[in-house]
Amino acid sequence: MSNDLNVHGVLASLGISDALLPGAWAGSALGGDNAGVIDSINPADGTVLGRVALATSEQYEAVVSTAQAQYLRWRTLPAPKRGEIIRQMAEQFRIHKEALGALVSFEVGKVRSEGAGEVQETIDIADFAVGLSRQLYGLTMHSERPGHRMYEQWHPLGLVSVITAFNFPNAVWAWNAMIAAVCGDGVVWKPSLKAPLIAIATHRICEDVLAKNGYSGLFGLVIGRDAEIGERMIRDARFPLVSATGSTRMGRHVGSVVAERFGRSLLELGGNNAIIVTADADLDLALRGIAFGAVGTAGQRCTTTRRIYLHADIADTLTERLVKCYKQVKIGHPLEAGTLMGPLIDDDAVNAYEAAIQEAVAQGGRVLTGGKRVDRAGSYVEPTIIAMDHDLPICQHETFAPILYVGRFTDLDDAIRRQNDVPQGLSSSIFTTNFQSSEQFLGATGSDCGIANVNIGTSGAEIGGAFGGEKETGGGREAGSDSWKAYMRRQTCTLNYSRDLPLAQGITFDV
Repeated sequence: MSNDLNVHGVLASLGISDALLPGAWAGSALGGDNAGVIDSINPADGTVLGRVALATSEQYEAVVSTAQAQYLRWRTLPAPKRGEIIRQMAEQFRIHKEALGALVSFEVGKVRSEGAGEVQETIDIADFAVGLSRQLYGLTMHSERPGHRMYEQWHPLGLVSVITAFNFPNAVWAWNAMIAAVCGDGVVWKPSLKAPLIAIATHRICEDVLAKNGYSGLFGLVIGRDAEIGERMIRDARFPLVSATGSTRMGRHVGSVVAERFGRSLLELGGNNAIIVTADADLDLALRGIAFGAVGTAGQRCTTTRRIYLHADIADTLTERLVKCYKQVKIGHPLEAGTLMGPLIDDDAVNAYEAAIQEAVAQGGRVLTGGKRVDRAGSYVEPTIIAMDHDLPICQHETFAPILYVGRFTDLDDAIRRQNDVPQGLSSSIFTTNFQSSEQFLGATGSDCGIANVNIGTSGAEIGGAFGGEKETGGGREAGSDSWKAYMRRQTCTLNYSRDLPLAQGITFDV
């Protein structure tokens, strides 16, 4: 695709017309009345990309019922056979990678390489799931009773509800759906209303593969408002697992509602991530890690670097280099060559950015660079660095924007304490060439985050490791390692192949 591509051509290449699109899909589009219409807005210039009819309660029911019926068949398909169908999806994502990546750029403002990178992440997790389909292992255990054998096995859980945010409109759904599918589950997706076109395109790619294999509707898509569709979904007992990505406020509500009906929640919520740079660190490496972590995706990643703590011996030098780097960041249309930072998602995000800077300054912070909205069409802002002599109260909160708070330290224990002294616990990093410092950071008294990195930034996790965090980040784990267990139910089995019936713990019960 050339740099002059347009959204109409991209949508057409993905099989999407410019007409009003239905917001509910159960294998094929559902007709009938809708519950309203939303516009998909291009944050780069404020233009309307497309219009989507929101799903009704009746359409929601049709989607869930279809997925449930297909799940009952899908769970009996051997896991490696399920993996083969996921492999076919991965191939289709490879074919449509460029177009789908461009749509990510159009709809949520990611620069071109990040849009393509997100689709690559979907391909990677699908490939991972294919291998996993032959590795859903249980354990064999020795019984204390003679003539007995014990083992555990894993069965499909059921329907999985996936609720995603705008900032990763393709990959986070895939983290859940690809793994859940090889585990034998069905999936119903409620995407962000800020990224409906990406969801429709992604769903159609998967639906085409499922239909060819006789499982049309196993993946369902419902585009609707939180108050109607979202509330119904999290209260629906047909979903033993609800996987939700979003704000801590949202997660508290989802977690409590799902727990009340004894369901499971997999929550990926806010991040407030810090990088520590010691006096012996490679400053070139640290500069690059901080810059991408803080500026990438215009600061709209849950793993975005929000705070840095620099050792006093190198703080002035590295801060000066960071300010110079920030001033060279090319801000512009996400599909223009050389652009490093695109727009924020909408004007509400710009308003939150401006309000946070004003509050930081009122609390004693000093703006070293940035701090303003860019004077052009679209939701563009300047990447901002704010120096602080002490940790500001605003640092306790996550602002989804490219704002970086800079503090300094002399004692590593103090830096780790300050890094941990926020409600969130997602990602963390240290840049150091000292073995003892890195081990201190990774030890039991070190970082309290779900992700702890050495000599790389806070952002850009690989799918091979489990992704997620602690405290108000929600405690969920997705993608790699053994996170597949969240999508299955464990069963402990004991087999007696003797002619006797001994009881455990030496209990006797003779009749």
